Amino acid sequence: MRLGLTLLLWSTMAAAYVEPPALADQVKAGHLPPVDKRLPLKPLVVPLGEAGTSIGSYGGTLNTLAGRSRDTRLFAIYGYARLVGYDRHLNIVPDILESIDVKEGRIFTLTLRKGHRWSDGHPFTTEDFRYYWEDVANNKELSPSGPPRDLLVDGEPPKFEVLSETTLRFTWAKPNPHFLPRMAGASPLFIFRPAHYLKPFHKKYSEKVRREDAEGTAKRKWSAVHNRLDNLYEGDNPDLPTLQPWRNTTKPPADRFVAMRNPYFHRVDEKGRQLPYIDRFVLAIADSKLIAAKAGAGDADLQARDLSFSNYTFLKQGEQTNGYRTLLWRPGRGSHIALFPNLTVNDPVWRAILRDVRFRRALSLAIDRSLVNQVLYFGLAVEGNNTVLEASPLYKPEYRTEWAKYDRKEANRLLDELGLKRGADRMRKLPDGRPLELIVETAGESTEETDVLQLIRETWREVGIKVFSKPSQRVAFRNRIFAGETVMSIWV
Repeated sequence: MRLGLTLLLWSTMAAAYVEPPALADQVKAGHLPPVDKRLPLKPLVVPLGEAGTSIGSYGGTLNTLAGRSRDTRLFAIYGYARLVGYDRHLNIVPDILESIDVKEGRIFTLTLRKGHRWSDGHPFTTEDFRYYWEDVANNKELSPSGPPRDLLVDGEPPKFEVLSETTLRFTWAKPNPHFLPRMAGASPLFIFRPAHYLKPFHKKYSEKVRREDAEGTAKRKWSAVHNRLDNLYEGDNPDLPTLQPWRNTTKPPADRFVAMRNPYFHRVDEKGRQLPYIDRFVLAIADSKLIAAKAGAGDADLQARDLSFSNYTFLKQGEQTNGYRTLLWRPGRGSHIALFPNLTVNDPVWRAILRDVRFRRALSLAIDRSLVNQVLYFGLAVEGNNTVLEASPLYKPEYRTEWAKYDRKEANRLLDELGLKRGADRMRKLPDGRPLELIVETAGESTEETDVLQLIRETWREVGIKVFSKPSQRVAFRNRIFAGETVMSIWV
């Protein structure tokens, strides 16, 4: 299979490229080369005049709000520059790459764009991929667990080859269906690094780092320093070169992060104008509880983070006064809110119960989704299971509805069949005699989770199951899940 440039046409005349006005003075002063010298030989042409979109105008600042400083990753999420990416039809197509050739689902040949450069002007080449593979992913001090699991098939890594300055190849013994989707994701698999920037902090390439490591005179381990600086996704190191449309210029901690346009960004519109149109991307940090109010007051040009359906009425009321639009956006996941039983929980009794499909089916049948929909979402939500989206070729209607209709009688029958007997208080007990008290853990960031759990608590109690919620900070919440300490969690 060959992934061609279905959306990616390229201009043949460098003279047709248009300089962004914001960079004109730097070019005139000799601080930047002209646009035709900054773009790859074959830049990605984005047909913005097609499919209902329109060609934009240069200039301006995009303001958005976030509840945490680590949301600097929004620069990479909204910028969405990937080796390969999804088009509007959910096809995976080349983006940063000029092309990718796939054979047998296991041999991936990647071709870079000649002349492509990092945001600091340094060439982007296969050396950046080699550095990642040999000196980061397979370095025991930087990556103790080895390469990420998405680069393993049945536990085995690929054969990595550099074929030229612009061509490389990954070869697995068996097909790797996750490779391309993971590189195209919102939180992508980065298989390259700016080698020219990171080598001075790597023991293999720096005599100073080797000497300090051997003498024990460094304030921090070299690997910790390298990993702290190497963060393409988080975008919190303003010195780290990027391939995204905007580059962060603000060091944390800060309450306002400013990202400026990347002068070497590889995309143009069909008129040859280098993208992005917007010059600055400003991320202001605010109390997450105040973000809806600030957005409603017009403090954001684009806001998706830290808003919930409960804010919808308030935001709609402020549209005319503050000149914005409120859109109901379909989530890119199977359910807006979902419960996740931990099938690998450390407790052996709970693990056995949760792994029995009858128990999970009983819990699902004992949720009155219609009640949740009417009380919390004014009947506008789609009721059903957490499953694949309708746009997916894997979607089947029964996946959405199976075991998802409220049926207290059938839920009780399944729980009785499991031998989960009731006590004097009519509440059920675990097989070892402990009360069947289900603790649902949360990140403690959403009142929506609390409201949903309250409604679920009422209907689960009717089938003999007590529910308690346990909020914690996100880091502790994530660590408890990874450690197998949670029985069930909820996520919005």
